[in-house]
Amino acid sequence: MKARSQAALLAAPAMAILAGVAVLPVLAAIWLSLHRSILVFHEERFIGIANFRFLFSDGRFWSALGTTAYFTAVAVAAELLIGLPVAMLLQRGGGFFRAAILLPWAIPTAVSARMWAWLFNADYGLLHRLLPGVDWLGSPRTALHAAILVDVWKTTPFVALILLAGLSAIPGDVVKAARVDGARPARIFFSITLPLLRPAILLALLFRSLDAFRVFDAIYVLTEGGPANATETLSIYAYKTLLRSGDFGYGSALSVATFACVLGIGLVFLRFLGRER
Repeated sequence: MKARSQAALLAAPAMAILAGVAVLPVLAAIWLSLHRSILVFHEERFIGIANFRFLFSDGRFWSALGTTAYFTAVAVAAELLIGLPVAMLLQRGGGFFRAAILLPWAIPTAVSARMWAWLFNADYGLLHRLLPGVDWLGSPRTALHAAILVDVWKTTPFVALILLAGLSAIPGDVVKAARVDGARPARIFFSITLPLLRPAILLALLFRSLDAFRVFDAIYVLTEGGPANATETLSIYAYKTLLRSGDFGYGSALSVATFACVLGIGLVFLRFLGRER
């Protein structure tokens, strides 16, 4: 009992800091979402769940939710499909290659997004010169996929490193025994490597899905949610509502909805990870 009390006392400062930087802001956003708060008109009154009732009938919200879900699904799937072979190559490479692969991940997102915006530029961009008929950021059909390309370029190294850690944890004796039994490389990969790598894959999917679903900086630097709201995600919609329109009540409701989606995704993946254990 004394040991538990000492442990709780030692953990109390960390718990207090966590509550101050994580729990309290979430509670404050939930409380603000129950109000109609527009600073420009000096309007501040409690309206209950009216913001959430409007949210469910808001076509722009559902459009932003669909854009966010599409961005998350395509980007994370591409990062996993590219990251796995990269991880297998890094397993045979040296420390220099493992450090070099991290360069896109190390560059701040705003900087890398601005660099890609120059590459996509319709007047002097390199990619526009290679494909002159494509307006990467000016067309609703290509703008979101251009943002996905930027996200895949930047975060695939992160996925590859997680998968590399999973590959390193696979016992070499198992693979050697399979080779002695005459198993071919493809059979070894699908029957041994991939099943043993499943926890690392789920972990990579968890981290990247949570991060991709709340994407803001890369898309905002590239298109600010345009053209015609084709790249407007939930985070960008909430930002515009909060800071451009000044509607803090409905903007907080959008933020709470985004948080709820991220929390749901996290719980689903954690349940699968628990089954793996």
